[in-house]
Amino acid sequence: MLEQFIISIQIILIDIVMAADNAIIIGLIASNFAPANRKKIIALGVAAAFLFRIFFAFGADLLFEYPWIKILGGVLLLWVVNNIREDFFSLNKKKSPVHKSKEPVSFATGVYRVLIADITVSFDNVLGVVGAAKDYYYLMIIGLLLSVFLVATLASYFANYIKDHKWLGYVGLIVIMVVALQLIIGGLVNLEILTINEKYEFLFSV
Repeated sequence: MLEQFIISIQIILIDIVMAADNAIIIGLIASNFAPANRKKIIALGVAAAFLFRIFFAFGADLLFEYPWIKILGGVLLLWVVNNIREDFFSLNKKKSPVHKSKEPVSFATGVYRVLIADITVSFDNVLGVVGAAKDYYYLMIIGLLLSVFLVATLASYFANYIKDHKWLGYVGLIVIMVVALQLIIGGLVNLEILTINEKYEFLFSV
């Protein structure tokens, strides 16, 4: 019972951190769009987060064997960060679903970026939850459902808040960059290309 309680606490903490990252990314991308499209992007982002977590959960054991997947995920997140930075801090911040010719980025592109980000963060979230859950599969399932619930509740908040408070946009980009670097460095350590002090291994999903 004590072991399961400790594992449950670990999973909750992992979910809070990773769900916040996922919600910030969705919120950042959605915040640049008009309200109608903003809601659609958030809904698609949350649905995709759920589906990707289920998919990765079933293949978690296989994914653990390929550290290069983490490196690729980190690179993709950096690509997402760069695109969000260019759009979020450009002069044309609101994208209208009607005047498409004036949109620097289309609705389809916004959805595409959310999906790429969802894949990467969902992968990292599943690695963390599955690793913490060990052989307690019911704790793994509860952990993944909790993660999706947190993403769903936080994404709309971040999207609306970022619209009026630009400072959170900067913070969000930094958070995503940190996650990306953790994935890349963690993968390089797993491949024994890099070595880091044992005290800091937990920072890089090793």
